[in-house]
Amino acid sequence: MIEKMKAVCIVAQDSRKEELLTTLRDLGILHLAEKKSADSHLLERFSMISRLLLELKDYAKEEKTENEILSDDQFETMYQNTVSALERKSTLQNRKTELLLEMERIKPWGDFDPEQLKELPEHLDLHFYRLEKKEYKRAKQEEHVKFIHLASVEKMETIAVLGKLDPSIRAIEFVIPEKGLPQLRAELTECENEISACEQILTKASGHLKSYSAQLLDTQNAAAYSSVDRSLERDSGLVWLTGYIPATDEERFCITAKEHNWAWALNDVEEDDPNVPTKIRYNKLTSLIKPVFDILGTVPGYGEYDISFWFLAFFALFFAMIIGDAGYGVLFLVGTVVMNIKMKKVTNIALLLYVLSGATIIWGALTGTWFGLEAAMNVPFLKALVIPQFANYPEYFGITSTATQNNVMEFCFSIGVIQLALACIMNIKRKISQKNLSWLSDLGWLFAIGALYFVVLYLVIGQQISLGIVGGIVGLGFLLVVFFGGMDPKKTFAQGLKAGLGNTFTVFLNTISAFGNVMSYIRLFAVGMASLAIAQSFNNMASGFSGALVIVGAVIMIVGHVLNIVMGFLSVVVHGVRLNLLEFSGQLGMEWSGIAYDPFRDLKKKK
Repeated sequence: MIEKMKAVCIVAQDSRKEELLTTLRDLGILHLAEKKSADSHLLERFSMISRLLLELKDYAKEEKTENEILSDDQFETMYQNTVSALERKSTLQNRKTELLLEMERIKPWGDFDPEQLKELPEHLDLHFYRLEKKEYKRAKQEEHVKFIHLASVEKMETIAVLGKLDPSIRAIEFVIPEKGLPQLRAELTECENEISACEQILTKASGHLKSYSAQLLDTQNAAAYSSVDRSLERDSGLVWLTGYIPATDEERFCITAKEHNWAWALNDVEEDDPNVPTKIRYNKLTSLIKPVFDILGTVPGYGEYDISFWFLAFFALFFAMIIGDAGYGVLFLVGTVVMNIKMKKVTNIALLLYVLSGATIIWGALTGTWFGLEAAMNVPFLKALVIPQFANYPEYFGITSTATQNNVMEFCFSIGVIQLALACIMNIKRKISQKNLSWLSDLGWLFAIGALYFVVLYLVIGQQISLGIVGGIVGLGFLLVVFFGGMDPKKTFAQGLKAGLGNTFTVFLNTISAFGNVMSYIRLFAVGMASLAIAQSFNNMASGFSGALVIVGAVIMIVGHVLNIVMGFLSVVVHGVRLNLLEFSGQLGMEWSGIAYDPFRDLKKKK
């Protein structure tokens, strides 16, 4: 659920500013309304330590024992040396690349000393060129061109010309280098030795990753402190700041404020306050979907719904139907078990994977899909698990493929209308509790969506319906939305009616959109069938190899199924997440424009 927040303003004496900030950080419940940027030096240090952590992990050896946490002075010395070594290594690597390119350029011309060319008289303006044989013959025919023929370089003729070569003759000029090959080789060796020395410093520093992690947290804490310090308002010897705290922490805050003699004001947040943060309280079940929200970066608005439970339930179903293969589900399950054994703990991500794996196995078993192999239906146990009306191999149950496909499509549309109807019911329940008469418009949407469901069945699978009755229900829903969609507790009935009538054309377009929303759930069927077809195609390709080439067939099958799984995951993101974040959330009126609750706190302490 979304926790209720309280708006708070805290005032203290300027002389006790440090005590105020330190206490608030230890309390760890205040979300500032507005925060200014932290000190740039701290931000730069945080960025550099983060970069070093990533770089040093490449030098760390798994079997290496982690050293103890360094003191601040010890770390600072190591940190500066590491930064210098990293920057020096980057410079040296760039120089090494330049040397190799220069050596590659002059290598065909052999070992020569550029200094000897500089000793030639200044009036001898020599230029060196490479030409193709045809161009070389042309140069010989030009009487005004004075040149000396040199040895061939990479199957091209080379010449030394007094002055510039005529532009009409196509040639590649050789720029005399500052250093010869022996000098370049010596510099390259020196460069590689210095790079090796830098890598030794980095390897030594990689033994202190815990110290870097600790300093990263310290720097982040310091940056947060700096940001809050800069955000303080000051006047007449007083400092104050405003923000929000969870209502559940109100008593704890008041006790702390009294102990430190702060002046404060606590109020309920205003409905139109755009800065109120959203803090979601997850239970053991709904916390499973939190990793998905974290990856998507989605936060509901403070006044919106917490749909964690419904998102989890429908997401698991969508995932299972899109992946659609019990064999893949078994692989996910085994992979999750192995991950748990390695991590030695069960995380929310692991629990979510267990749920998704189980759902995939169940759906795949009900449709008779095991790695896309038709032969699975020859196994009595696997065949007994199948619901014949949903079978992907209906001929084993005496049913036509058209009938089973229609059944699955009808199931997909049924899921859609259930999810969209649920959104309408949630809106009705909330608005009735708020004494908001616009709940009748949501009732209208409920009628319209239910009727449009039958229209979809009529158009897609040819189910017989009474178009007159269905059209009447859609019309009734349309009128309810038009008449009551503009109602609001702050408006009179006449004002609400006027607002609703003004949106008549928009409601008409939204009704068409609602039809599209119900139709869009066919993607669950389409993507699932596509996944099955891909698996079957690779199976058929692999079965064409026999004898000594059976290994080739096995490789094709493995690669094919891996590719199909990857495409399945992408489809889950594109389709499975979309149905929750767009169709379902759109019907709820959610915009996902919330601000995540991020209190000023000590990051070293448990949240």
